[in-house]
Amino acid sequence: MIEILMILLCAGILISGILAVRLESMVGAVVSAGLASLFAAVTYVILAAPDVAMTEASIGSGLSTVIFLYAIRKTRGED
Repeated sequence: MIEILMILLCAGILISGILAVRLESMVGAVVSAGLASLFAAVTYVILAAPDVAMTEASIGSGLSTVIFLYAIRKTRGED
């Protein structure tokens, strides 16, 4: 059961990473990268590394995504 869950999470990380690179929308790419980071955090929890998972969830998935979305919002409409 754990093996199937790990395979699904790793597939989610790969798909989200590919989407982050391939999407034309900047907001979509940032959200996809944040989702990949969230999948990685869940993977770390399953691998019994809760300290790494908390760091990944808070910094990688949370703070980085918010900073990128804020930067995109502030730079829109200026040429």
